[in-house]
Amino acid sequence: MAGGSKKPYVVAVAIQTINMGTFIVSKAAFDSGMNTYVFIFYRLAAATALLLPMALIDCACRRSRSTTSTPAQAMSCRLLFKFFIYALLGNTFTLNLYHASLKQTSATVASAATNSMPVVTFLLALVLGMETIKFHRRSGLGKLAGVALCLAGVLVVAFYAGPSIRPLAHHPVFPHMTQNVGNEVWIRGTFLLILSCTTWSLWIILQVPLLMEYPNKLMATAMQCMFSALQSFVVAVVVEKDFTQWKLGLDIGFLAVLYSAFLGTGALMYLQAWCAEMSGPVFVVMWNPLALVFTMFCSSLFLGEVVHLGSILGGFLLVGGLYSVLWAKSNEKKNKTLQVMPVKSQGQEDEATTQENCEEAKLTSQV
Repeated sequence: MAGGSKKPYVVAVAIQTINMGTFIVSKAAFDSGMNTYVFIFYRLAAATALLLPMALIDCACRRSRSTTSTPAQAMSCRLLFKFFIYALLGNTFTLNLYHASLKQTSATVASAATNSMPVVTFLLALVLGMETIKFHRRSGLGKLAGVALCLAGVLVVAFYAGPSIRPLAHHPVFPHMTQNVGNEVWIRGTFLLILSCTTWSLWIILQVPLLMEYPNKLMATAMQCMFSALQSFVVAVVVEKDFTQWKLGLDIGFLAVLYSAFLGTGALMYLQAWCAEMSGPVFVVMWNPLALVFTMFCSSLFLGEVVHLGSILGGFLLVGGLYSVLWAKSNEKKNKTLQVMPVKSQGQEDEATTQENCEEAKLTSQV
């Protein structure tokens, strides 16, 4: 039981490690001149090519093991329409907006912007009745403090640079092309990043009722990837009419497509859906500060990006917000357990009998 309770935590850390890798390779590909819209199409098409056959094989194996098909596994037109809309929201719109703004900022700022997701997700979940907050309890105050710290951390990272710190590598693996952008472009890019994180948060919340209706996580992920690939192809064709931009060589662009498809889209969507179903949507996004810490280190090491003091200070605030909310949720669970305990003790005849039963249980466990 203890091992099972640790699974969501391990999965959450794995999600942030994958996120960090996606920030690094995507930024390196865009700096090398790769078109963002074409990149998104290749990423989703490759993810579909990986996930869809696996999902079909999994469905075939399930049918062979069961003589009757359950209604939850049936594909209806209504369910397909939901997949299409969720794909449009969570992948097509979010990823295209996110990567277009990533090109205007940096990997560190992109990672920092994703930390607005705890704030947005908590508020959306609160409106939808999936989360509650009790102001008269310590857990409620912990949630509020965590949200405030996360918001403060995002603002510090996005709007305060401060003194710069030398890159860790003088000759990085993927040299970073410095772009002289004005404050207006930088702020607009940050705003677009936060907007994309808002739609991503909404997608995570919507996965919970979707998986209750259709519990096959692998097929649900594959279908959303397939619809997103088709939608992104239309967007890329309309936006990028120069087909020389569609060519892929054995370079960082090709590596970024493979990594982002197999890990950053396929594995990430599946792990996020699983984690949201097991521990709730807010639990998933509250681990995002870890990706920021990882990205600050790796962007300096592999891209040669300059890390500013504001990023470090904001990172500390974000990590503080993370543990504040996690403590609050842990405290809530503990209080619920304590409330159930007295109900179990009812029905005992007297205190002596209870003590006697406890002693017998101790002796039995020792044997």
